Amino acid sequence: MKKIQVGFLMSYDYELLKKSIPPVYEEADSIFIALDKDQKTWTGTRFEIDPDFFSWLESFDTSKKIIIYKDCFYDPNLDPMENEVRERTMLGIKMGVGNWLIQIDSDEYFVNFKEFVKDLRSKDVYLEHPEKNQVQIAGFYINLYKYVEDGILYVDESRNQKFATNFPSYRTGRNTRKRVIYTKNLVLHECLSRTEEEIRTKFENWGHAHQVKYNDFIDKWSKVNKDNYSEHQDFFYLEPEKWKRLDYVRGHSISEISKNLNYSSLMPSDLFIWKKNFGQWFKFLMK
Repeated sequence: MKKIQVGFLMSYDYELLKKSIPPVYEEADSIFIALDKDQKTWTGTRFEIDPDFFSWLESFDTSKKIIIYKDCFYDPNLDPMENEVRERTMLGIKMGVGNWLIQIDSDEYFVNFKEFVKDLRSKDVYLEHPEKNQVQIAGFYINLYKYVEDGILYVDESRNQKFATNFPSYRTGRNTRKRVIYTKNLVLHECLSRTEEEIRTKFENWGHAHQVKYNDFIDKWSKVNKDNYSEHQDFFYLEPEKWKRLDYVRGHSISEISKNLNYSSLMPSDLFIWKKNFGQWFKFLMK
């Protein structure tokens, strides 16, 4: 049987892997962690790793599924997004074309990875001659915005994200610009629910480092809280209007937050998924 191969990118926020690996561990055939051999980010900044992390990784990996893939992922001649695409492509090739190639960032936590794998298995036909019949499989983000008193602020509408493909021809981030198949799967995305220092580090080193205006973003992020979030709108870091409104849920940890979120209200409807998939099928029918 073709394999379920899961890849993670290890960088400055590697500690979050302790939360993102466990939800996918049982259903994955192999887990690859891509780490720059010089421990550099996509902008060339060097980061340090506490040796205790590798001790945790070894003790957690009871089934010996985890592979550390080291290579040179930073090219000074490329911009941050080009370096991101380069690393994701190298990782995809390492995981093996002919398998389902899933890439998950360290701050992404699958709500029900077993269901996502079930959806992938129903589409195994796309693993035959993948280069000639490229697809990408999407789920939906619940974007976590900011920890506040007794809980967290999150974007009140889920947004799609590509997580798997049968062929790693990435063009922007994880987007191959090939046909998308949408599935009813949710992922908690701890994108901005960090300290101000951690957000600055992220904005200075990720694939969008050359696009984001940090000061403009952090001004609004700093002001919004549990009491006034409903008075504000437009929160996205690139095109603000894409994240129109926030909502609040109680919880002091990801597990508590997950238990308290109303997933049924955040899950796209069957009709919405059908329309999206029909549109993609029609769009690529003649290509």
